[in-house]
Amino acid sequence: MKEIFLETKNIHVHYGGVHALDGVDIAVREGEMVALMGPNGAGKSTVLKAVFGLAPIASGEILWHGSPVRPVSYEMVERGVSFVPQGRRVFKYLTVEENLEIGGITVRDKKELKRRIDEAMDIFPVLRHKRKHKSGELSGGEQQMVALARGIITDPKVLLLDEPSLGLAPKIVKEVFEKIKEINERHGTAIVVVEHNIKSLLEIVHRAYILDKGKVIKEGEPSVLITSGILEKVFLGKLE
Repeated sequence: MKEIFLETKNIHVHYGGVHALDGVDIAVREGEMVALMGPNGAGKSTVLKAVFGLAPIASGEILWHGSPVRPVSYEMVERGVSFVPQGRRVFKYLTVEENLEIGGITVRDKKELKRRIDEAMDIFPVLRHKRKHKSGELSGGEQQMVALARGIITDPKVLLLDEPSLGLAPKIVKEVFEKIKEINERHGTAIVVVEHNIKSLLEIVHRAYILDKGKVIKEGEPSVLITSGILEKVFLGKLE
């Protein structure tokens, strides 16, 4: 059994009177691809934000290699966690290459940074051809690839992805998911992905957690979840 890299223990997150997370436990092992799924408002994105220090944890623990940590974004990056938020967030007035350089701001060695940028462009060849283009001039799919490439420049052990296919055409969605799978297989990067595109996601992940109303209600391998009927219950509002 591979080592658990990242774990949440009984995490609670409150926004005012709203309980966004109500005792969430998840675990991510070395090299594993894990999905967080559920209806809108289930708390999926909040899990990623809590892990990365972007959501206020009222109680519970984040464990990194089994030891409790206080999640602060830049410290999580230094530990080996990278976060790609939803919405294709790129620096639009900077070139593709400059965006990737910003992603590697913690990499002190210039030669090593160049190597990592080249390696990222091996995964996303379209970016190599457009490395001097302003990111704001790229298509939505290309901007998402810039965001993904920037997320792996630090060579993270765990990559957190929030809705990577949001707003993209079906053909581009397929390509983005292929690239996510390639990152996992080529680098052995553990990936936690929040995604509404259930079918595409279940085809590539090793395990999935189903959330509803801030709680994990089911966890397992895709084949188990598909045959259990839990997806219909949660997404079609038939949960008792």
